[in-house]
Amino acid sequence: MARKKALRGASAVAAAATLCLAVSACGGDDSSGGSGGSGEKKIAYLTASSANTWLQSSKAEIEKIASENNMTVTEFDAQFKPEEQTKQIQDVIASGQYDGLIIAAINGPGVIPDLEAAIDDGIQVAIMNQVVGDKLDTADPQFDGVAVSVLAPPLKSGERLGTLTTQACQDIAPCNVVYFYGIKGTPLDTALKQGFDATTSAASNIEVVAEGEGKYLGPDQGIKAMQDILQKNKDIDVVVGADQSIQGVQLALADAGMDGEVKLVGLGGSEAAINGVKDGSWFGDVFGAPATEGRLAMEALVKAMTDGTDSGGIDPASTLPDEGLVTSGNVDQFQAEWAG
Repeated sequence: MARKKALRGASAVAAAATLCLAVSACGGDDSSGGSGGSGEKKIAYLTASSANTWLQSSKAEIEKIASENNMTVTEFDAQFKPEEQTKQIQDVIASGQYDGLIIAAINGPGVIPDLEAAIDDGIQVAIMNQVVGDKLDTADPQFDGVAVSVLAPPLKSGERLGTLTTQACQDIAPCNVVYFYGIKGTPLDTALKQGFDATTSAASNIEVVAEGEGKYLGPDQGIKAMQDILQKNKDIDVVVGADQSIQGVQLALADAGMDGEVKLVGLGGSEAAINGVKDGSWFGDVFGAPATEGRLAMEALVKAMTDGTDSGGIDPASTLPDEGLVTSGNVDQFQAEWAG
């Protein structure tokens, strides 16, 4: 439904003036290069991490759609710190500068009160990539007033990881698996592991013999974590995790003289993953579409700011071939949307 921007009292205006410079300082760079011309609307993009290559792909589409609609985007980098992201939302509200907000949340349920405050203040809110709420199996918004929620439900993504792992472990008994978290303890990774466990528990031959953590920040952390695991146990059949982690795992295995001996299952649909499945160095991957997520989120936000249209929940994986399970048999049907 349409929402008119709330009138602010004199004290709120004073607070906005005081925080005008502070917001830019805590938020990172103004990716559009300024406040924009007459009639331009301003969007706050609250990213979990500017260094995350997945979210960089989303950002490029957000900026493209914004530019086409006479809007400017300012990025706020939380650096995977939940408390920093909470502060950034509060600063965006207090500044009085922004008409719309797109968030890739770190602590989903924890930001709901602040996002509700943004909505009450007349800011249109789009959720992207991460669940904001307690339900982990749906893309639908989980509180009132959200313009759109665009994401692949993480519980389903975890189930898909489990399905590929079960396929990789076929005819291997026991099948020793190493599971890589992105950031252990976050709502996303908790949901992924729950889905993975629910699916693989039906296969009596699968045993998770070690766990790692990749941090979603490129291959370096995956290399180190896998090297530590190999020092304790080299009897490994499958390694599963986010694409950034698996890239590091592949390098660590090669350094250990185990290149080609372990099946690799990724999550993300990156160029590295698609190329790996094509050349046989990766067993499979759960496809992801970060550019599509960014485009859909920004298009829906434009609609909301234009005529008050709320677009509900959108799962970008819902129309993918084979539910996004990339294998050697169908890899040619997928085109990566980010490098990895």
